[in-house]
Amino acid sequence: MKGEQHLNNQGDFARVQGRSKWIGDALVGLKSCPNDLSCSRHGFIVSKRVGGAVVRNRVKRRLREILRGQPLVQGMDIIVSARPRAAVSDYQTLGNSVKSLLARAGLLLKNDKEDCPGRD
Repeated sequence: MKGEQHLNNQGDFARVQGRSKWIGDALVGLKSCPNDLSCSRHGFIVSKRVGGAVVRNRVKRRLREILRGQPLVQGMDIIVSARPRAAVSDYQTLGNSVKSLLARAGLLLKNDKEDCPGRD
């Protein structure tokens, strides 16, 4: 993830949190709103309830890697908040949870192969 794709300003976090609703499940919560940029930006919230510093950083690294591989719509600010159960889940489960939430929020680009089931 490049530097311009990070949400790290407190004002940006406050703007996203004030403008949209949370979508969540047992592992993560997600909040998003449009920005005036040509790229999507990501930010992560991992509180001390998730675990110690080592555990929190591991969860953030996993979330960054999961989002790095997703085809997201352009021009969105996204905040992903980890819940305490994210610390004990494996990478695959966490990835499935994040992908499901991104799809529910309408933040994933549609894949042409998924739209045409007869094509390989």
